[in-house]
Amino acid sequence: MNFEEHAAKPLLQAAGIAIPRGRLARSAGEAQAAAAALGVPVVVKAQVPAGKRGRAGGIRPAGDPEAARAAADAILGMEIAGHRVDAVVVEEQMQTAAEYYAAVLNDAASKGPLVMFSPEGGMDVEEIAASTPDRLRRATVDIMCGFDLQAARALAGGLGLGVDEEGAVSEALVALYRAYRDNDAELLEVNPLARLADGRLVALDCKFVLDDSGIQRRQDLAGTGSPEPLTALEERARSLGLKYIELDGDIGVLGNGAGLTMTTMDVVAHHGGCPANFLEIGGAAYTKARPALELVLDNPKVRCLLVNFCGAFARTDVMTGGLLDAWEALAPPIPVFFSVRGTGSAEARAILRERLGVIPYETMDEAIVAAIAAARDVDGSP
Repeated sequence: MNFEEHAAKPLLQAAGIAIPRGRLARSAGEAQAAAAALGVPVVVKAQVPAGKRGRAGGIRPAGDPEAARAAADAILGMEIAGHRVDAVVVEEQMQTAAEYYAAVLNDAASKGPLVMFSPEGGMDVEEIAASTPDRLRRATVDIMCGFDLQAARALAGGLGLGVDEEGAVSEALVALYRAYRDNDAELLEVNPLARLADGRLVALDCKFVLDDSGIQRRQDLAGTGSPEPLTALEERARSLGLKYIELDGDIGVLGNGAGLTMTTMDVVAHHGGCPANFLEIGGAAYTKARPALELVLDNPKVRCLLVNFCGAFARTDVMTGGLLDAWEALAPPIPVFFSVRGTGSAEARAILRERLGVIPYETMDEAIVAAIAAARDVDGSP
């Protein structure tokens, strides 16, 4: 789950990282009043859960309340990265002496946290990595040991910051890791982390992504986030208690278990096909076979259905029987391809022969290749 800047920065402040004074405004008049209350030149910043707001014209300086009103009037109603701007933050301007980049994120390669730091702040991390790769430092973290001041000093050292500045940055990195850990973050990024003329370090921006697996634990925090907008089919799936994500392809996918379903989608892509959805009906969800099948079929892009069942504790014959009940009731006019392995697979294969007149493929790859060929044949692709 993504968070807008105004909801993310308090997490930094609670961890001991300074942030500018600012106020949230939802109208030009509120922005003017906020600037007057702050009593200093301000920056008016669009609040959307996306980056590159400045390049889109969503961040504007204002020297007085009237200018803040004009800036807010220009920004409110804009669309940035597919998000409509309904609020702005009016924040005191800061005169910076240096700008740094700092982040902690879930790292797929190390399967743990990764702390990143660069003295080249103000740019996207991709730009930093491309233009000055030797200035972008990375430190993997053992979660059993954590990330302490010694590790932070090793990360920030040797970059020409100076002794005092290196110490302040190291303390900020430890605080950033603490905020990441305590808030179930997937990503916590500060760019820029600015050094002011008086030597203070201040987080001028913050990007926070809450790990979706932490949402149930952090309902209070999730309430301030910006969940991704759902399609009509995704909304329907949520109301049914099904895990469904609508995609752009033409091959409907049903699998038992999230891991198997994602693997199936990856193999579809590997063979040159395009999945139309993620939808898993493992566990007790197999009892919802009919609404699950209706979700897949109500996507007009779907040209065929690929079913991949692999049984361990769950019996594939029970899941297959439930799905066939739904298939016979709905009688969809599209081809279906099965891969069935594991517990109950012999019985499942017999059910498919008797009731549907099809023989499941021996391997998942064979079923996927056949489904891709069928989708291309139906839609006329070469």
